[in-house]
Amino acid sequence: MSTERDISRRNATNSTLQRGLMLLETIATAPHGMSAADLERHLEIPKPTLHRLLKQLEEQGLVVRDMEGRNLLPGERLHQIAMGVLANESLKAPRRMLLKRLAEEVGETCNLTLLDGHEVLYYERVETNWPVRIQLPPGSRLPLHCTASGKLFLALMPAGQRRNLLKHLSLEAYTPYTATDVEELETRLKRIADDELSVDDEEFIQGMVSVAVPVYDQAGRIQASLAIHAPRLRHTIDSLREWVPRMRHISSSLQDTLWT
Repeated sequence: MSTERDISRRNATNSTLQRGLMLLETIATAPHGMSAADLERHLEIPKPTLHRLLKQLEEQGLVVRDMEGRNLLPGERLHQIAMGVLANESLKAPRRMLLKRLAEEVGETCNLTLLDGHEVLYYERVETNWPVRIQLPPGSRLPLHCTASGKLFLALMPAGQRRNLLKHLSLEAYTPYTATDVEELETRLKRIADDELSVDDEEFIQGMVSVAVPVYDQAGRIQASLAIHAPRLRHTIDSLREWVPRMRHISSSLQDTLWT
């Protein structure tokens, strides 16, 4: 039979767990991270408890501090947990079904990508059966500045985050059409942000064209990119654009399978 002390201990444990999860969720969803002072203002957690929990989360690699030591950001371990959840086979089936449906309709390869640090991560992909196709298997990491998905992530992130990221990106010229100047790239990104649509017109691989639309989470933040790419001999950017309304519809359905 439980004693009052046992019940009190369980309640305290549950409260600590709930507060820890609340901290992780708040830090993980903040665009630029949050300082301890910010967390104290936003969450009803006593200051001593807040600092104790943050210390424990840092020790476990679940959160880290930025280069200035001020803001708390998701740690590598939390990142690995998130990627593990997304890779769970039982959760991937609905996403793959939607991608397969789109790929069959358009007759070209469709993929779902994520922003992973300073790169694009090919997360899910459905290939076509054409003899001429671009081989980019799931798990491939591609540059941000010259891929349709990468430019979409750059265009739709907060301006301060983008400026900071561009300072550290090597704007390598993969083809003669790659933007290697920050001002030129920013001009392209402004257009992408206005249209919520990104294109890669042979900027990454000569002979390949691609279009991408965002997949938003419930709070309206871009969390993934849905893209179609094809060899130039079969499609132009304009012909791929004809599929954008259908892509946006699939994107809305993907939102439900990714983040709920």
